[in-house]
Amino acid sequence: MTADDALVRRCLTGDPASCRDLVARFQTDVFAVCQRLLANAHDAEDVTQEVFLRVFRSLAKWDAARPLRPWVMTIAVNRCRTWISRRATRPELADYLHEAPDHRPADDSTEMRTEIRAAVDALRDEYREVFVLFHEHGQSYEEIGAAVGRPVGTVKTWLHRARLELLDRLKSRGLVADEPAPNAPPARGELK
Repeated sequence: MTADDALVRRCLTGDPASCRDLVARFQTDVFAVCQRLLANAHDAEDVTQEVFLRVFRSLAKWDAARPLRPWVMTIAVNRCRTWISRRATRPELADYLHEAPDHRPADDSTEMRTEIRAAVDALRDEYREVFVLFHEHGQSYEEIGAAVGRPVGTVKTWLHRARLELLDRLKSRGLVADEPAPNAPPARGELK
């Protein structure tokens, strides 16, 4: 019996301490993924709660032959997708924030980080999901594949495309030099 299996069995008996342990074990990762995919801390808190409600409702259906973490992260990604689709149909407070003046001081030291975050946020949902899970949460291709419900090859392709899109955006913003690859033939009209 694995540690995951033992924890789930204790949760299924209604042991409150075990339920708290399960939440404590995954809460930081779930919230971080939700916050990154939703780009809103308040929404991430709400979705994180939904994720754990869904986890406890579905715990009896969890396949003990598979690791628990990817299963929980799959629920988190799916809840974020649902939240995003619902959010598109209702106005948000953020829609009106452009009318309020911004009194924060400008900080040039965070420009690159801000641009990268904006570039990641601008990615297609699928690309952003795999990028965040891989680069920000250190999940393996297999774990990501399980979380997004796609084969590892698709995860690798999406991750590659996400990186290319990020690089293109950073180049277009003048933050990354557009250098030729080493040993690349000279560009047309360029001297050797």
